[in-house]
Amino acid sequence: MQSNTQNSAASAITDWAALGSRVLLAALFLWSAYTKLVYMDGNVGYMKAYGMPAAELLIWPALLVELVAGAMLLAGWKTRWAAVALALFTIPATLIFHAYWGVPADQVLNQQIHFVKNFALVGGLLAVIAHGSGRFGLDRAGIDVAPAPVRQALA
Repeated sequence: MQSNTQNSAASAITDWAALGSRVLLAALFLWSAYTKLVYMDGNVGYMKAYGMPAAELLIWPALLVELVAGAMLLAGWKTRWAAVALALFTIPATLIFHAYWGVPADQVLNQQIHFVKNFALVGGLLAVIAHGSGRFGLDRAGIDVAPAPVRQALA
């Protein structure tokens, strides 16, 4: 049987780990959104190089998903929904842009690293889906910052 002290220590570690994982995962998506905005032409060119139709248009929803869901993940607000959105975004993006099996031999290792890294990110997002925001998130604090129509849509 564990003592109350051991339970408290384990709970504190879990809470801080949940916060750390949210911050680190969110940082990647927020940085990606920032670079899409700042280096728009280069990103559109990259998307076109992979045969993405209407890249000038499709970059905007990609940027918004990363920015909004990344911010939600960081704040711990509607955390599970944010993690679901980011996972559903990351899987097809990985299959399209890091398909290492279809690139020249000198690019295989680089694309394979990105492919595996992205699926590890999805694993982290699945852990967030399973466990939620933890104590240090707006979800747990009972704070809802969204306007009523948004709250109803996400309920």
